[in-house]
Amino acid sequence: MRSFLYASGAAALVLLMAAAPAGAAEADQDFTVKDPRITESSGLAASHAHPGVYWTHNDQDAALIYGIDSRTGETVATLTMKGVGTPRDMEAISVGPDGNIYVGDIGDNLDGSWNHVWIYRFPEPKRLKDQTVQAKQYDVKYADGPRNAEALMVHPKTGRVYIASKNEDGGGLYAGPERLSSAGTNVFRRIGEVPWVTDGAFSPDGGTLVLRGYFTAKSYGWKDGRLAGGEGESVGAPFQGQAESVTYTKDGSALMFGSEGKESRVVRVGVETPSPESSGPAPSASGAATAPPGKGQGEEGNFTLGVVVLGLATALVIGGKRLLRRG
Repeated sequence: MRSFLYASGAAALVLLMAAAPAGAAEADQDFTVKDPRITESSGLAASHAHPGVYWTHNDQDAALIYGIDSRTGETVATLTMKGVGTPRDMEAISVGPDGNIYVGDIGDNLDGSWNHVWIYRFPEPKRLKDQTVQAKQYDVKYADGPRNAEALMVHPKTGRVYIASKNEDGGGLYAGPERLSSAGTNVFRRIGEVPWVTDGAFSPDGGTLVLRGYFTAKSYGWKDGRLAGGEGESVGAPFQGQAESVTYTKDGSALMFGSEGKESRVVRVGVETPSPESSGPAPSASGAATAPPGKGQGEEGNFTLGVVVLGLATALVIGGKRLLRRG
């Protein structure tokens, strides 16, 4: 009987450990960027090739891109772009459906001092290590003249690149050509009006565009290459001192909000599309509901399972002790 008791307790302990939340070791949760070189993280993009890894870069820096493991906050790859000029003001990053990483050197703090800006593109590396990557450089102009911008988004279905400009009185949403060309200038044309924007991201299914500013973030429906969400719906962005970036997790279950500064914090805000029968957070105009920052549905499920397993283990121990006393 003692053997049965010990075996049962050990089995329950194994189940409990498996069911317990992984905490800091779990991917796609809140994390702190630990690399001392990253002091102005200005863009954020979830890796398509490496689950739990996020690409970022400094504002106004050398041609360097950093891969951060969200489980630890540590840099697991530093990419040096080759084949491009010296960046002037890198502000945004996105991963396209073609497996390429797109970097927007699109900042212009004087709102029109540069008659063109640049986009860099290179294949997302298959291995996470420090390496040099061969990138293409694309010249970009706006059909209605130069402007400042911090948000670049690549649509996950069409691969088309969009830029949102930044202005105190509101900005514009610009669509690039169907395919970028390195042979000439790529003209981006205004297709909509947006508020003050510091970054943006498409949902993995391409049906929602999230745009964030310093104090708010809104989701908009997206249809036929246009905004379809009216004034947009708040997605409950966290307050951050220098709110600079946003991206969806690879599976679309959450938004990750980043900021500038040394040891900056990236905060997870869960999104969910509830079934008609379910109750819970009210859906946004885009059909997404928000959960508290840093707490996803998977954590709640693990907690519930952990409670059940703990109860089972307790019952086994108590029952075993009673059998021993009777013996």
